[in-house]
Amino acid sequence: MEIAPLSTSGAPRAIGPYSQGIRAGGFLFTAGQVGFDPASGELVDGGIAEQTERVLENLRAILEAAGSTFSRVVKTTVFLVDMADFAAMNEVYARVFGEHRPARSTVAVAALPRGARVEIEAIAAVDSDAR
Repeated sequence: MEIAPLSTSGAPRAIGPYSQGIRAGGFLFTAGQVGFDPASGELVDGGIAEQTERVLENLRAILEAAGSTFSRVVKTTVFLVDMADFAAMNEVYARVFGEHRPARSTVAVAALPRGARVEIEAIAAVDSDAR
């Protein structure tokens, strides 16, 4: 099985020893994305809704770079600093995913990088010949 790292300027560059995404066995495994603007590298202004919007735009860029879409996502994991933010995050998430409902786990965490309030990672189906 070929394992290939993926990188796109449409999402924040990796800030550590990891890839934005890895293609393997017909799937794309994304790194967790937080609400960093890819142009500035800074956390977007606003609260949980604005951060969730940016997180999902970052994920969209990675999915598209791999030839995939939100409709091909099979699993997500959401990390929240405060479970009180769940409803606001979920509203944005539901709007972006539309009628598609991938499997999902949501986990409370003590902290995220640089004060982020939400992080989301995804696993999506990809065509084996897409690059």
